[in-house]
Amino acid sequence: MLAPDLGNVVWRKSSFSGQSGDCVEVADGITDFVPVRDSKDPHGPALVFPAGAWSAFVAGIKAGDFA
Repeated sequence: MLAPDLGNVVWRKSSFSGQSGDCVEVADGITDFVPVRDSKDPHGPALVFPAGAWSAFVAGIKAGDFA
């Protein structure tokens, strides 16, 4: 996969993030992939996951699979 241009995406913090500032941010609205970054380093690298893999990961979190 070629590195996508993330210059115009809108980032949002995870709903699971607390007030500590240690957050994961995701960019929504992209069909094929989900960019993820560390909110403490907004100009740093972002990880890019296939949309289906990200959906499965989030479903696993909600189901308690990683507790």
